[in-house]
Amino acid sequence: MSPGPGEPPCEGVLAALPAEHCGPLMALARGVALPGATRVFEEGGAADRFWIIRSGTVALDVQVPGRGRAVVETIGAGGLLGWSWLCPPRQWHLGAETREPTATWEFDAAAVRDLCAERPALGLALVTLVAQTIGDRLRNTRTRLLDLYETHGSGPTR
Repeated sequence: MSPGPGEPPCEGVLAALPAEHCGPLMALARGVALPGATRVFEEGGAADRFWIIRSGTVALDVQVPGRGRAVVETIGAGGLLGWSWLCPPRQWHLGAETREPTATWEFDAAAVRDLCAERPALGLALVTLVAQTIGDRLRNTRTRLLDLYETHGSGPTR
């Protein structure tokens, strides 16, 4: 089943979902344009939505004690911005800021969770996709933080 009339096709990371899930999921999408240098969310804030980046870039950052924000990853076109909406306590684990004007598909998290409850196969496919993203982000964040601490000479001694 492909998207219905007027519904955009699955884009970016969502294109990996089985075709029958694209229409119902993309029916919940809303096109949003974010100016450059916009804080999209803050670490610890309520995670009530997520985005698929259509164009532009968004930097993910973490608060490093004594150093402020440190960018741990940059997400470009096709990437999933936000996964914390899926699991309680539904608070952002990182912060995010646009690097340039960025076009996105925005999804209301509660509506997507409701859709997943109604369509368990879609829910499983989406959770699998988000879990892959979480794994990638964890690896990238760990690598970047090791680089930051090693560069500043305050990391663990060997």
